Amino acid sequence: MTKDLERDLGLLAVIAISMGAMIGSGIFILPGIAMAEAGPAVILAFVIAAILVVPAALSIAELGTAMPEAGGDYVFIERGLGPSFGTIAGLGTWLMLMLKGSLALYGGMFYINFIYQLPTWNLAIPVIGASLPIPGVRALGITFALVLIAVNLIGVKQTGGLQLIMVIVMLIILSGFVAASIIQVEGANFEGFFDEGIDGILTATALVLVSYAGVTKVAAVAEEIENPGRNLPLGLLGSLIATSFLYALLVFVLVGVMEGGELADTEEPMAEATSLLFGHVTMTVPGLGSGVPVGSLAVVTIILAALLALVSTANAGILTASRYPLALSRDKLFLEKFEYIHPRFNTPSVAILTTGAVIVFIVATQEVDEIAKMAGAFQILVYILVCGALIAFRERDLEWYDPDFDTPGYPWVQLFGIVSGVFIISQMELREIVGSIAIVIIGFVWFKLYAQSRIEREGVAKGLARREAGRQFVRDTEEQLEREDTYEILIPIRQDVTRDQEDALIQLAAPIVRRRGGRIRVVRFDEVPDQVPLDTAAEDVSESDLEFEQRTDELVRYLEIPVEVGEIVSHDTRHAVVNFADRTGADLVLARQEATSRLGTLFGRDTDWIMEHAPCDVVFVQHEQRVDVDEIAVVTDRSPFNDPLKVELADAMADVLGARLRFLFAVSENAPDELVETIEEYHDELDDLCTVPVESAIVRTDDEVDDLSRELESADVVMLSTVTHRRLPDLVVEQRSDRLAAAIEQPVLFVHSKKTRRGSFLRPILERVLFD
Repeated sequence: MTKDLERDLGLLAVIAISMGAMIGSGIFILPGIAMAEAGPAVILAFVIAAILVVPAALSIAELGTAMPEAGGDYVFIERGLGPSFGTIAGLGTWLMLMLKGSLALYGGMFYINFIYQLPTWNLAIPVIGASLPIPGVRALGITFALVLIAVNLIGVKQTGGLQLIMVIVMLIILSGFVAASIIQVEGANFEGFFDEGIDGILTATALVLVSYAGVTKVAAVAEEIENPGRNLPLGLLGSLIATSFLYALLVFVLVGVMEGGELADTEEPMAEATSLLFGHVTMTVPGLGSGVPVGSLAVVTIILAALLALVSTANAGILTASRYPLALSRDKLFLEKFEYIHPRFNTPSVAILTTGAVIVFIVATQEVDEIAKMAGAFQILVYILVCGALIAFRERDLEWYDPDFDTPGYPWVQLFGIVSGVFIISQMELREIVGSIAIVIIGFVWFKLYAQSRIEREGVAKGLARREAGRQFVRDTEEQLEREDTYEILIPIRQDVTRDQEDALIQLAAPIVRRRGGRIRVVRFDEVPDQVPLDTAAEDVSESDLEFEQRTDELVRYLEIPVEVGEIVSHDTRHAVVNFADRTGADLVLARQEATSRLGTLFGRDTDWIMEHAPCDVVFVQHEQRVDVDEIAVVTDRSPFNDPLKVELADAMADVLGARLRFLFAVSENAPDELVETIEEYHDELDDLCTVPVESAIVRTDDEVDDLSRELESADVVMLSTVTHRRLPDLVVEQRSDRLAAAIEQPVLFVHSKKTRRGSFLRPILERVLFD
């Protein structure tokens, strides 16, 4: 029997959990560092940072009420944008939480150092017989890290009551500090408020964004929230507003009571301000001697609050960060060893130890401002992906997606979150920009090399993109089929073309002209050496020229369609074909093509040059022969969506010749059902658009060429798409259309439209992403 969690977390509990996850480094560590970037305008940086978090907070609120069991932003992104983006989000959030925990540990030790000057520790290195000096702040931070790692390995848990008590105590302490110190604020400290300019404010904003990283973590317990449609969004927004107001008020007081240089040069701003306002005292501490400056009661209270907040943040950072590699591993996106659960303590020991080791390394090597900036960059990246995931869920219109709360202002709020996030990252220093790009690249490469072959699921965004692409292709096809202008086809032939080959080309072109109206131009292009004058060559009329004119006249009378015949003498046939098509305004060039070896593509093919430079659509025919056409098969390559030109040509030929029309697409054996449904819907739309009935054939196979060639045995004409061969790449990996054409004997039409040529750069990339 399945057990449900009791929904007993009310609005105040949600606010307490969210605020408890946020209050920490934002006020106890970062104000001084941010002051150095923005000056007194650091107050605005905290406010702007809170505004930038709103889109992600609203998105998390909606996603949390739609999928309360999902467990947080990683799973939302994985389900919405797919496993590849889920991998990026999981790794990014893991790193962000480790950086946030490191920031809290390292920064918290400065508060201890404030009342007792921590000595430098010498770490003995037996191998080289020397010692490594470690500053006391770092050494104590590493010590606390090791203790917290041990605590997490054993499995000591924090209770919700302790979290609530800690938040209340901290709020009382901080409120008392504000009340006691706000009357001592000096207006002179705010002079030159905007001296650092907008760049300084934006840099500080990026720095302090990590202060609000905890706002979305409450979504992980959405299943336990009473009336989540109301309490989750109100709790998130309420805690964000309260925390940002508290941050702004505290920073206002800090700027007002301390000189700018003092604030910008301190890692423990709250202790410095309290000491400045309420003074120092000394007392005897057992083991340390007399005269130790422990500070006034106010200083001790502030330092206690800071240590409670920062150590708690660090512990929560290790706890939550270690669950991300565990979740990634369980989802088959990461190494299996991270799934290991210790048999005695029932904790993910490998994930905890790895997380702890990274935190120790960060504390030992990085500076506070560097840790904060990098954590902020990764947090913004996750916020961007969360907004994108919500758009994916909304636009896909899934039956099961029924949130209790709908984000107001959709989709503009999410678009603002994405655009503002990208903008803020772009304003960061090169180190943070490179780090953000690196985690995206590493996550994507890791997914492709390790995880992709282990999973079969995909995100709703991929299905949404496929469906939208299919709708666009249907609209373009409908527009293509409704064109009423006449159609001119140029059939260029060489001197060595036989009568049967010429007849086959004209037979394929005739139905298109008969359907649309227009005419066919059959032009023979004679190529002569460069040293032969063209006018001299044009005056020579050979027997083959006379025979060409005679047989063409006979064919024209048989077909009963307008056909013009001509001959052109040139030094370069491919240039002559393109120039003639441009001069006469041809709509389509229909020419024969001989099969070329991959080595032949290395030196460039005339057909590729014509495709690249022709002013109109191009169709090349391979295995040309006169046949009775009863079935036309249209095969697509990576994408199941046919170029509108290919659909129009196939429909025209099938209509005039009374043939059947069949659309084929090959998918892998483990292709998701959503992909097959998208293809079937697209083929149904084509059936409505075409003048002849359309048969859909979806072939599940891992050997596409062999299985498709068997499926094509009943076809009389096969239509394929083609693109310009890229020489060396096609020498390494032959195009699938070429391999398929070589495997069958029927006439093959390679279709290449101008639209395909215009989109040739992005189209293969998109097709590989959506349909591989």
